[in-house]
Amino acid sequence: MSRKDRFHQAVRHALEKENWLITHDPFTIQISEAVKLKIDLGAESTIGAQRDREKIAVEIKSFSTDSDISEFHAALGQYLNYIQALEDKEPDRVLHLAVPLETYNDFFQIPFIQKSLKRHAINLIIYDPVQEEIREWKSYNSTNK
Repeated sequence: MSRKDRFHQAVRHALEKENWLITHDPFTIQISEAVKLKIDLGAESTIGAQRDREKIAVEIKSFSTDSDISEFHAALGQYLNYIQALEDKEPDRVLHLAVPLETYNDFFQIPFIQKSLKRHAINLIIYDPVQEEIREWKSYNSTNK
């Protein structure tokens, strides 16, 4: 079994506070006979009386190593693979990368990182691991480079 991220429970609790129902922990996608991908969480929410059910998958990152750029490279690679797998297996589920507020405010503001987020149209969940709250949902549009 894969090891859960340091802030896994904090993000799970933050989503639950926003009335998301955690449906998978982890969310597994079988991509071949021998290979399966494990995204940290799958969740669903019905928002408002007239909106369809929304489905998301969330890859959680803590950025707690000595190299934020190495962690970003790994997270981006995972994100791109997970997007492709979701397109094939669950196209109605939207992938989000969950990052801590402090990392977003510092590292994710670097112009190179911002450009990469836009180029790959990354969806972010910015969370406060101490308060176990989601501070912002942010979607980068690849057409606005």
